[in-house]
Amino acid sequence: MFDLFYPFDWLATQIVTRLLGLSLESNLGASLHFFFYDVPKVLTLLLTISFAVGTLQSFLQPERVSVWLGGKRTLLGNIMAAAVGIITPFCSCSAVPLFIGFLEAGIPLGVTFSYLMSAPMVNEVAVVLLWGLFGLKVTLLYIGFGVGLAIAAGYTIGLLKLEKWVEPFVWELQKARGEQPNNQEEEDFQITKLTWRDRFQQGQFQSTEIFKSVWIYVVVGIGVGAGIHGYVPTELITRWAGSENPFAVPIAVMLGVPLYANIAGVLPITEALVNKGMPIGTVLSFTMAVTALSFPEMVILKKVLKPQLLLVFIGLMTLGIISLGYLFNSILKVS
Repeated sequence: MFDLFYPFDWLATQIVTRLLGLSLESNLGASLHFFFYDVPKVLTLLLTISFAVGTLQSFLQPERVSVWLGGKRTLLGNIMAAAVGIITPFCSCSAVPLFIGFLEAGIPLGVTFSYLMSAPMVNEVAVVLLWGLFGLKVTLLYIGFGVGLAIAAGYTIGLLKLEKWVEPFVWELQKARGEQPNNQEEEDFQITKLTWRDRFQQGQFQSTEIFKSVWIYVVVGIGVGAGIHGYVPTELITRWAGSENPFAVPIAVMLGVPLYANIAGVLPITEALVNKGMPIGTVLSFTMAVTALSFPEMVILKKVLKPQLLLVFIGLMTLGIISLGYLFNSILKVS
């Protein structure tokens, strides 16, 4: 079978064995091969897919999204919001301002939460890294679980009618915004005027900006992962976080919640943990907790949400991520 990433493997092998004169079986050789293989592979995928998604985003502006989601008050709105989250900001702290803007625009609370949950967990950067590190099957499962969790949790919040736990100034801004004239037809005209050259330029700009903002996290993350791959004993990982420990998933989630890192810095480390014997569901649960329940995100949300609603959000996400970790482990174990 054709291996799309074979050239990167060949190049890494040549660097380690011929240029540096190391054995791939040695600790240092294994670490360096991991590093020199993953860095060019992941960064190439990052540029390619970010360009494609950036071009697609030229058809999708926040104002237009607000109109699309504004009239969707049932499950359809949650599905659409979670889908929009896939192709919008990949960091939770950059997704929060859009979340607040959606609330001000009159989009239902549960629908906005579906967006907030999906955006940092499931996006082009996550797809690139997961595909490059774990393959297509794991990528599709992660996307399905992440979007499903965002839809279910957002729909649940909508059913609970928790608008009373949103800070009053948000509804005041919503009322003030409703009194302003609607220029949507003019905005739609401006969007449709873009040529394909304009759209490709936007895709190039976005891929460049994403690359500049995350490449260092990717390289550092792969470097840490390379150290784990070459030097951390497999027995240590499997003893404390292996499939024999029934509490590995909730422990991983609880450790991830207080941390903050974007997904570009987390996933390269998780590859090394999986290679050392940690179940992939446990690892991805940790990843979801770090990216979707970060401390800075909670600080920003505290400005617009009362503590009761913030606790509901954290509780639903934590329970959902733990459940998905066990489900992920069971599916991959059977297959």
